[in-house]
Amino acid sequence: MSTRIYVPIDSSALSLGAGRVAKAIADEAARRGIAIELVRNGSRGAFFLEPMVEVQTPAGRMAYGPVQVKDVASLFDAGFISGGGQHGLSLGPADEIPYLKNQERLTSARIGITDPLSLDDYTAHGGYEGLKNALAMSGADVVKEVTDSGLRGRGGAAFPTGIKWNTVLGASADQKYVVCNADEGDSGTFSDRMIMEGDPYVLIEGMTIAGIAVGATQGYIYLRSEYPHAFATLKEAIRRARAAGWLGQDVRGSGKAFELEVRLGAGAYICGEETSLLESLEGKRGIVRFKPPLPALQGLFGKPTVINNVISLASVPIILARGGAWYRDYGMGRSRGTLPFQLTGNIKRGGLVEKAFGLTLNELIYDFGGGTLSGRPVRAVQVGGPLGAYVPASQFDVPLDYEEYAKRQAMIGHGGIVVFDDTVDMSRMARYAMEFCAIESCGKCTPCRIGSTRGVEVIDRIIADEQRGKNIALLQSLCDTMLNGSLCALGGMAPYPVLSALNHFPEDFGISKTEAA
Repeated sequence: MSTRIYVPIDSSALSLGAGRVAKAIADEAARRGIAIELVRNGSRGAFFLEPMVEVQTPAGRMAYGPVQVKDVASLFDAGFISGGGQHGLSLGPADEIPYLKNQERLTSARIGITDPLSLDDYTAHGGYEGLKNALAMSGADVVKEVTDSGLRGRGGAAFPTGIKWNTVLGASADQKYVVCNADEGDSGTFSDRMIMEGDPYVLIEGMTIAGIAVGATQGYIYLRSEYPHAFATLKEAIRRARAAGWLGQDVRGSGKAFELEVRLGAGAYICGEETSLLESLEGKRGIVRFKPPLPALQGLFGKPTVINNVISLASVPIILARGGAWYRDYGMGRSRGTLPFQLTGNIKRGGLVEKAFGLTLNELIYDFGGGTLSGRPVRAVQVGGPLGAYVPASQFDVPLDYEEYAKRQAMIGHGGIVVFDDTVDMSRMARYAMEFCAIESCGKCTPCRIGSTRGVEVIDRIIADEQRGKNIALLQSLCDTMLNGSLCALGGMAPYPVLSALNHFPEDFGISKTEAA
């Protein structure tokens, strides 16, 4: 009888040597004449422990990490195959590791547990229960369930998913589409990639439910080109799902059709904006469209289109499986359910932390992250990607809730958390944010195209102490123009990090808090 051993195939784990560790384990087992079954699972998201190797035992899965090739022989010597013995890399039962045990994993429940491409594994762990329920319901009832759950877009704008779906459901057209925005380009984010590499069927199921609900028969996953592993995994998962009848002209004998394709983006950050994405998907240059018309009414190829990001769509199967009311019980206020937060930057224990809305940065940074890797005090945290505000330590106890952050001219966005210690120069970070906008602007609107370029120049003058007072006022005025005059969120939110750096850390700009106000 063989022993099942799990070694992640996630990109982050691979970058840390998981592929070499898997080969070393297979070679060592063969040399010792030990029968093993090597499963390449997704990462559980505790990247500070990767490569994390798990061994299936009668007492559950025992974890070891971070494992390197040089450690493999000693693991065998210590009897790790049976889950016993003493070894310095032993972590005990994987489910009892505090970083994992203290999470609320709904969307990412299977990541790291299953073989990503095994349909048997997927269904054995609750997969496709949501779609089965959806196929027995009317489209309106499916949309109502999603609406009742309180699910909002997990990509940045936090628009209610049910309202978007209901608009497409009510639109009359000979063709409708479902488009997944998988162009995960924000700094400090990787939850989309982890879903696509570690549990691709949950995204496929979520998109199929969306298609069945609104009457769309074709779906597209618009994937960033920098994700080759996700691309290969999604293509194979789609092939297997189609072969098993979960996709195609007659989904599981329901008489309802839904097909799915993956399309690679071309590396432009602006194509994370939904209308630019549609332009690119149609084979055009990725430039922002004017709204109205809304994509829900005139989207891909001018047809009604549901556009959601990966985490939004991957949250749908569990809502249809357990019910909207069950999902709504997680979270606070109008922020319902959970969000996979991604801990990055100067952090001791980086990785994925899925928790219900309402926790705080203090809990994320210290309880899960263990503070800074440098051991120095945390000075600022950027929440929500390169367009997110820099949050000072005085606000680390503010609940992570869409409305609470909006009150402070900040956003939760995609859940990216980038930590900085007290050595950071916030004037340089403000400059970086403005320069990022200048580089990534599609160029269609003047406030973003010209404003960001002038913004970099003004910040450079402030840093050089050239007429500092006059240039601070000019920067504030420029940010106001970008906030209120830009065509899309790139120019409209680029001032968030700039103004937050200026308001919360004025000393880095050579001024007092009074002068910054």
